[in-house]
Amino acid sequence: MTLKTPVLSMIVGSVLAVAAVTANAAEQIKIVGSSTVYPFSSSVAEEFGATTKNPTPIVESTGSGGGMKLFCKGGDANTPDITNASRRMKAKEFKMCAENGVTDITEAVIGFDGIAIAQNKSNAPLKLTKKQLLLAVAEEVPAKDGTGLIRNQYKNWNQIDSSLPDREIIIYGPPTSSGTRDAFEDMIMKGQTKKMDVYTSLYKADKVKNKAYKKYHKIRQDGVYVPSGENDNLIVQKLDKNPAAIGIFGYSFLMENDDKVSAAQVEGVVPTPDTISSGDYPISRSLFFYVKNSHRASVPAIDKYVAMFMSEDMIGTEGILGEIGLIALPDARRTAIRASVASHTKLSLDDLTKK
Repeated sequence: MTLKTPVLSMIVGSVLAVAAVTANAAEQIKIVGSSTVYPFSSSVAEEFGATTKNPTPIVESTGSGGGMKLFCKGGDANTPDITNASRRMKAKEFKMCAENGVTDITEAVIGFDGIAIAQNKSNAPLKLTKKQLLLAVAEEVPAKDGTGLIRNQYKNWNQIDSSLPDREIIIYGPPTSSGTRDAFEDMIMKGQTKKMDVYTSLYKADKVKNKAYKKYHKIRQDGVYVPSGENDNLIVQKLDKNPAAIGIFGYSFLMENDDKVSAAQVEGVVPTPDTISSGDYPISRSLFFYVKNSHRASVPAIDKYVAMFMSEDMIGTEGILGEIGLIALPDARRTAIRASVASHTKLSLDDLTKK
């Protein structure tokens, strides 16, 4: 039977439409990773979809660690093209990528961020030291005689130091998949315990254990520290409902919610763009994303998206992302990183292991 022309036209049109949708989906950039970088990546994605002929990239907040696992799973089309991270890729993640055939990766640094220690704005100003934060969150703390470690019994802040308020210790913070938690553990827990003999001297006879305790980062699991998922806005909501609590999240969420929460001083410094970019605020870090270069040929929009993200309009000192909390890198460093990203510089294991 011969198909009539209108029917044939409908079939051909349907086939072409399906092909167009398939091609469109194949060209749609897939991005995963850090909840801290998520607002910046999403803003660029929305601008990209609105101002170019390319589909708006899909951006998922999976946490830095979760994003790395997905990104490094392999090179096929179903794996992410880009992963965001609120700390640098770890050597073990680079090796995992390599084992799964992801061997050509470019690293981009987009700016600075500070880890805010926030509280309900109705509270009196809170002043904390890095050591006091350690003693609030660590699973084990020094005994009073200083000769050993005991399970953390601190329930109120004034038990740690009489200068602190008589207030319950309840901390809403990031989960283990989060780069913010990795950075907090590195700068607060590992950074403090490696200087404290009680965490290291007991193990000098055993080099393996001694090395492990120089990297102490066990967070208590007795309900005082509450992992609160990859949506930092949920932590803000919890602080709004519970004035006794404090929360741990990126500076951009503090900035966007300054009508509800305020930042504690850490070592006498509050997080601001100036104190974070100068390094005066002691819990400051860089923010990253990583590009899977093997996908660039099949998803040509990647290069255009990356160029938009790294542009002065986005990450410059007067860039759009500064309006939502991104703190710009110094001019010379920004220019150098932009050139490195534009030339698709291949990340190496040596890059990640350099001090």
